[in-house]
Amino acid sequence: MGTGIVIDERGYIVTNYHVVQDVDTLQVTLHDDSTYTARVVSFDSREDLAIIKISANKPLSVMPLGTSSDLMLGEDVLAIGNAFGYPHTVTRGIISALGRNVEVNEEQAYHNLIQIDAAINPGNSGGPLINRDGDVIGINVAIRAGAQKIGFAIPIDDARRSIARLLDIERLNNNSHGLIGRDEKHGEDRKLVVAGISANSPAAAAGLRNGDIVVKSGDVSIIDSADFERSLLGKTAGEKVSVTYRRSGEEGTVELQIGRLNGQRSVAGRQQLQGKMELEVTRSAQAVTPAAATGDRAWDVLGLRLSKMESESEIFQGQSYHGGMQVEEVRSGSPAYRHGIRKGDVLVGLHVWETVTPENVDYVLKHPQFSSFSPLKFFILRERETLYGHFQIAAR
Repeated sequence: MGTGIVIDERGYIVTNYHVVQDVDTLQVTLHDDSTYTARVVSFDSREDLAIIKISANKPLSVMPLGTSSDLMLGEDVLAIGNAFGYPHTVTRGIISALGRNVEVNEEQAYHNLIQIDAAINPGNSGGPLINRDGDVIGINVAIRAGAQKIGFAIPIDDARRSIARLLDIERLNNNSHGLIGRDEKHGEDRKLVVAGISANSPAAAAGLRNGDIVVKSGDVSIIDSADFERSLLGKTAGEKVSVTYRRSGEEGTVELQIGRLNGQRSVAGRQQLQGKMELEVTRSAQAVTPAAATGDRAWDVLGLRLSKMESESEIFQGQSYHGGMQVEEVRSGSPAYRHGIRKGDVLVGLHVWETVTPENVDYVLKHPQFSSFSPLKFFILRERETLYGHFQIAAR
């Protein structure tokens, strides 16, 4: 049992990954007692979030979105969920602490959680934590076993960044838009700022620029990256979407034509990983420019010492990779360390390029548009399973 939050009127729902993990069938019951069969769209086991979808016979009401950027200790909150199978249970409490890190086991750890004293029980997982205005400020995720009134929720701003990745049209449909966004949330001031534009992308062709604020996409008002990605769901390659933006205080509208990942950004592989996450690995067909041997740059920027692994290595058997760079050392406190990369992992991709040689790594890290890659997507092989994540790279 678990709980979910409707994030799109077409039936997209967010819940915890541990609610849907390894299940054979999913049944979703709405507030009006209508029941639907659901399917898993995508998930991230590390962040413990999943997107599921139902085919409802009418547009669904979307939960009002709040922000976790201005939470205060002692603030009143309500938790709603399917506690022990009692649907629509509401419990009341306060925010007890912010920024809690909770380690469940060797495979699961949570970071930056909201601690609350509202009663959380089995079945509450994935449900909304709301403030006095009825806005979602968190997703209930865990309890402290054996304790009283110690529950935890994922801050909604953190969850929305993960939701954006889970709804990414590159990941779901092999389509592209080329806009790299940055969510900025400070209380009621919430906006999606263009932090980068991929070269030769639909966003570049449309004329969007760094610093633009995306206001609307199609019929969807945009507050953050999750809104932007869901506004493009169901669109086909070649279809045009009107995007309204604000630049230097003036509003404008452009036509964004959805692209297809091909040519220099072709899909090399896609697979569903049991207990892990859905993956799309993209490669560049562009020849890599010769560069100095990797070492200092990877160490300085990512915190990694790397050595080349040949494609004949056993770990690549049955894989679509052409080789990779084995992790020999991880610097404590570095981006790689914070994202759980460890010695023995094999780096097989950065951004949209595979990393087979030291030159491949340097090509990405020394790229003229490197600053626009943040968050920098990475792909690693660990015990023959592919994992991915995003480095938040400081401006250099």
